[in-house]
Amino acid sequence: MADQPLTGGGTGVFAADGWQAALARRSEAVLIPLGALLAGFLVFSLFLLILGKSPAEFFALVYKAGFGTWFSWQNTLSRTAPLLFAALCVALPARLGLVVIGGEGAIVLGGVMAGGLAGAITGLPGPLAIPLLALTGGLAGAAWIGAVGALRHYRGVNETIASLLMAYIAIALMNHLVEGPLRDPASLNKPSTAPLADHLRIGDMPGMDVHWGLAVGIVCCLLSWVLIERTTWGFAARVAGGNVRAAQVQGLPVGRLIVGFTALGGAFAGLAGAFEVAAVHGSANGSLATGYGYTGILIAFLARHNPLALIPVAILLAGFEASSGLVQRRMGLPDATTLVLQGFVFIAILLSDTLYGRLRIFAPERWGRG
Repeated sequence: MADQPLTGGGTGVFAADGWQAALARRSEAVLIPLGALLAGFLVFSLFLLILGKSPAEFFALVYKAGFGTWFSWQNTLSRTAPLLFAALCVALPARLGLVVIGGEGAIVLGGVMAGGLAGAITGLPGPLAIPLLALTGGLAGAAWIGAVGALRHYRGVNETIASLLMAYIAIALMNHLVEGPLRDPASLNKPSTAPLADHLRIGDMPGMDVHWGLAVGIVCCLLSWVLIERTTWGFAARVAGGNVRAAQVQGLPVGRLIVGFTALGGAFAGLAGAFEVAAVHGSANGSLATGYGYTGILIAFLARHNPLALIPVAILLAGFEASSGLVQRRMGLPDATTLVLQGFVFIAILLSDTLYGRLRIFAPERWGRG
């Protein structure tokens, strides 16, 4: 049977095959963010040329420091773990149409709660104490970002503004705790909680100088994808994200979805803080507020909030962050140069959102139009 024309009366317009439409959607989801990434790189290259620096040298140094050797790869992968958790804090609420950008607050609170608890459970064996530290960090982050979801649903408070302001509050609270009630008297130059006992520290994966947080982060991304794509809760979240009123008419528990997904995202961010304390710093201090939460925003948007796509994007951004020191030494650029690059990429990603559904090449139903 011949293909039937689409409604409308235009000639030569045929209903697109299902596989064509699916391929077009997947291509759009990949190529537009990739194009935005390249556009951000191009604008940044122009920025370097204005400064009298070589873009080719910059990107060569980034490759060398982030991906050129096995040592570079290990450095990059070590930075990837917190970025995965921070990106999940943004990506999961985004499936409900929420823009939560306060993951930095959940990270620092998760870290300081884990660091404070460590001093009280030194008598517990490591196999019991380490999961308890991780659980404490996760619960702290879940309560903090879950409160943002509750404010959004029950009081109508904008989640973007609320999460950002609460991040500043969390950082101030962290500073108060590590410089006051939880401070180790021996930490003179850099206020910190008491150092973790050796049996409470999280070690590296076999054969790698990369802590176990990376493996846990990847598993969390995989489980998040299953939650979103293969469960009724994920389906309900996607429906609510597309049209809240339609979801409410269908009797979906929108309030529980909002609070639940924001709390889950916050739990992942809090887990990042716990891993930073137990695997990297050895105590909770001001080093927890390093900007991982804000880089996670860029990763989530670049990955289109797809938990599986977060993994390669996080590795890419971690490589850029790992190269900042080498770029500073070799090219005489400030350490914050990579942040400028991230800013250009983020602007390009936001602008690229206007292209979805507008480009003819990604619309099979329009391919036959003259």
